[in-house]
Amino acid sequence: MSASPAVSVIVPAWGVAHLVGEALESLRAQTFTDWEAIVVDDGAADIADAVAPYAAADPRIRFFSTPRGGVSCARNHAVRHARAPLLSLLDGDDIYGPGYLAAMVAAIAADPALGMVTCDATFIGQTSRAGHRFSDYLPQTGERTLDAVIGRRFNVFIGSIIRRDVFDAVGGFDEDLPAAEDLDLWIRIVERGWPIGHVAEPLVLYRRRPGSLSSSALNLRRAAARMYAKAAIRLAGRPEAATAALFADRMRDEAGWVEGEDLVIAGQTRAGIQLLRRSHAERRSRRWRLMMPLFTALPSLARPLLTRRRRQEAAEA
Repeated sequence: MSASPAVSVIVPAWGVAHLVGEALESLRAQTFTDWEAIVVDDGAADIADAVAPYAAADPRIRFFSTPRGGVSCARNHAVRHARAPLLSLLDGDDIYGPGYLAAMVAAIAADPALGMVTCDATFIGQTSRAGHRFSDYLPQTGERTLDAVIGRRFNVFIGSIIRRDVFDAVGGFDEDLPAAEDLDLWIRIVERGWPIGHVAEPLVLYRRRPGSLSSSALNLRRAAARMYAKAAIRLAGRPEAATAALFADRMRDEAGWVEGEDLVIAGQTRAGIQLLRRSHAERRSRRWRLMMPLFTALPSLARPLLTRRRRQEAAEA
């Protein structure tokens, strides 16, 4: 094992004891071999046993146990133990393609001005998106300006590579955010003046699972609203502040849509409809512009209609 590897791969692992082995196998299959992996269990007691065979077989893999603190805490803890000038992010349930590190290291080495490089990915897992690309749903074309990143016109995939000095300069992941912590980091990197590079190839298999944080609509939107509001404050006086404020309001409304539906489905119909109205649910689509007056006139229809809609969404997720 190199005392100073080229890349430190950061692997947070909570609730993925049955999957983390696939992530580590994908690392061991890389054509670029000068790496170390730092796996952090984030308080999950079953991760140690799952990682042990891989750490025993490959000294490049190191394991650390921490109390449950969330994915930002786990990633930051791993970075504190990292020895490389580049940080590569690999969630414990995702899989690198064999050429991931070679392509990403080459891309960031080609331009010393870049703060980070991202790539495309292919969805896997229990989702209707399986086999499709990340960029099919979240665009990765066009300008990569701060306003484009804030406004989601250019989307950074979590499986990215970041310069360690850039990560440290912006303070790492925000441990106060339970979700949207990745977008928050990308925004802070670009707002400090570091450009983002992009490899258009799908270099990662991106797993979506029921119950994963990325599938928790309400938590994600609440966290995103907080994140955008903080960005708007930081960017006061800059034109991008208006975009951040707009998206903060949008995420608050979307959180209200999800919570309002939850209330209706739970039988609290009147409170749910009121919240949907306050959150401007009619702006969601033409269908919702028709449904909101119907729910107001005939509240008894709301619960069966929204329950069926929620089931359809779950089947398509």
